[in-house]
Amino acid sequence: MDWVEIPSGLLVRGTSIEDVAAIAAAHADIGVERSWIAKEAPRREIVLPAFAIARTPVTVEMWSRFADEVGLPRPQQSHGPDHPIDGVRWDEANYFCTWLADEYRWRVRLPTESEWERAARGGDAREYPWGDRYESGRANLADLRLRQTTPVGSFPSGASPFGVLDLAGNVDEWTATPYEPYPGAPPEAPSAAVANAVATDPHVTRGGGFVHGRDLARCARRHGLFAPSRGAGFRLVLESAG
Repeated sequence: MDWVEIPSGLLVRGTSIEDVAAIAAAHADIGVERSWIAKEAPRREIVLPAFAIARTPVTVEMWSRFADEVGLPRPQQSHGPDHPIDGVRWDEANYFCTWLADEYRWRVRLPTESEWERAARGGDAREYPWGDRYESGRANLADLRLRQTTPVGSFPSGASPFGVLDLAGNVDEWTATPYEPYPGAPPEAPSAAVANAVATDPHVTRGGGFVHGRDLARCARRHGLFAPSRGAGFRLVLESAG
């Protein structure tokens, strides 16, 4: 596992309420609704402690070793061993963390939403891991029309300020955080009850996958899984021993 050390520092989390309408309008061509962007507001500056995060998502090869050992069926996925695993339920991803901790004595877990956004955004308010403008070709999203995952790390130009890869596109990624509107959210932000009534799982996913539009590449974008999607991919956080 290739770990990237994220130092303690500032996270400019979310989106300013004043920017919600403009961001929604800029993505109206792909069907983005204002209430989706409202889930990101308001913007808040917080300081996070240091942590380490995997440079790339968990791969098919890693998942297959785990599934075989614990007796889980492998997801129906025919891609190569260096592709990210996809279609995993949240509880299965969490089980993987427990198994890995037992096997290697690593204190691993899924990232919180804030940790994921800090790894993607760094210490500023950039829109995408690579900067403020969307540039096709920096991530495996729907505009490339690849219609499948790619090997992890295939888009190095899409790296975050810390050098973390695949934080936009390829596979949607689970976080440890159940969806709730941020404190002070605008009224159009859906409540947890409303959002979770149509979601297949209450936990937030981040980053988007190869089937998603460019809006999911945004660092602040909070997503959820909806039918018929069964699951997502994920990456790991390594907790400090201190």
